[in-house]
Amino acid sequence: MDDARGAAPGGEGGADAASSPPPPQGWLDTLQSLLQELPGLVSDRVELLSLELVRAGRALAQILMLVVAVAVLAVTGWLALWAGATVALLEAGLHWAWALALVLALNLAAALLALRRIRRLVPLLQLPRTRRHLTLTPTSPPRQANPDPADERAAA
Repeated sequence: MDDARGAAPGGEGGADAASSPPPPQGWLDTLQSLLQELPGLVSDRVELLSLELVRAGRALAQILMLVVAVAVLAVTGWLALWAGATVALLEAGLHWAWALALVLALNLAAALLALRRIRRLVPLLQLPRTRRHLTLTPTSPPRQANPDPADERAAA
């Protein structure tokens, strides 16, 4: 019975064979098949990229808002700390002008230390080692493809 069903032109076996495309025969057919599927593959990846860029943009906006909130809270805490230190100095009997001058001097000293550190870090933003590695300098001799073993022994 299976043989009769499979051999019938209008049966299920005939419909399946007619609806499925034949397998590619050669490299030209494979290349054409790949070129036909390429726009779909590219569009899927572009769609994924665009969706992730939207999501990343929203995350960046939230991060920036939270950074601003943290900065406001940190500054408020810093001011409260120094107000408390000033009140403690006043309670200890120090004149208010001297107490404020001491707080100001400590804050300026901390700011100067931070600025010194920033000045030392700024040159690193120029990627000096990478630039030195990737640029050719006229003073350096060109590298030989096959160095002479006698030269290597003499250098050692």
